[in-house]
Amino acid sequence: MSLRKLLLRLPGYLGASGPPRRLWRFPSLGPVSSVGSGRERPSRSPAHWNQVVSEAEKIVGYPTSFMSLRCLLSDELSNIAMQVRKLVGTQHPLLTTASQRSLAEITELIHTALLVHRGIVNLNELQSSDGPLKDMQFGNKIAILSGDFLLANACNGLALLQNTKVVELLASALMDLVQGVYHENSTSAKENHITEDIGISTWKEQTFLSHGALLAKSCQAAMELAKHDADVQDMAFQYGKHMAMSHKINSDLQPFVKEKTNDSVAFNLNSAPVVLHQEFLGRDLWMKQIGEAQEKGRLDYAKLRETIKAGKGVTSAIDLCRYHGNKALEALESFPPSEARSALENIVFAVTRFS
Repeated sequence: MSLRKLLLRLPGYLGASGPPRRLWRFPSLGPVSSVGSGRERPSRSPAHWNQVVSEAEKIVGYPTSFMSLRCLLSDELSNIAMQVRKLVGTQHPLLTTASQRSLAEITELIHTALLVHRGIVNLNELQSSDGPLKDMQFGNKIAILSGDFLLANACNGLALLQNTKVVELLASALMDLVQGVYHENSTSAKENHITEDIGISTWKEQTFLSHGALLAKSCQAAMELAKHDADVQDMAFQYGKHMAMSHKINSDLQPFVKEKTNDSVAFNLNSAPVVLHQEFLGRDLWMKQIGEAQEKGRLDYAKLRETIKAGKGVTSAIDLCRYHGNKALEALESFPPSEARSALENIVFAVTRFS
């Protein structure tokens, strides 16, 4: 089970509690300490990500599978959906539960559609080893049609939820995604093409648009479906936002913290550790290091990786990952203690551990 799929199920975890409940406020805990050091972990804090996924699935009550596509292809599930629609307008609790599960699946559909669209190949940059032009053109057409198909079904599912605010939240999240992907493409770094220094503040903005907005607004929408007030919705939004940011930084750090890695594998020159490394160095020194890592017109990623690891960018990125993890945990403190809250805390711990 991929990390992305579990993250996209978080709205279901946050909203699966059913009727609104009283918001518990906890006394101030003072300055937030680093994740994994000062902050106390749940007694059953898992050591591995697979265990986190397994425990979270038990709480939700079903595995984090891609149910939406199954629904589209299953007559039995379609019949059940038709019967559930008859409850629209009633106060039956089944309707609330089915809207929350649908929201998680809609979120998954939107994210997958954007991933499919991201897979479109730039035909102007094709190499002879990539394959015949006709095949690549055909693949692009399939990617466009498949992504559009998923988005259309996501829009249909949103309409069936019959909640204007939820529709507005997910629509704005989709627009954020599109904007974020556009900026990612315009600032993407490839061999022999080093982008301008975007800075960590710009990196954060782009990362929120392309990775955090959908999860944050989906978590907020789950609270709206459960009829929680604005304060609870905001805490859910904050958890989703900071959890997504922490996860993205964790992903960016993997080429620099893995014990076993293929040194020749390229890494993103606009990833968090690299951007922070550039900020510490300044533009001139960074370009000098890039030049020193060039060999026969190609970038030696193994050499550049060691140069970056010798600087402050990696440790600063780890600190930033833990900062966002702590902010996510702060947001969870507004919810009463429960197995669901512990599962969400464990998800944070799983992406902020680097040893």
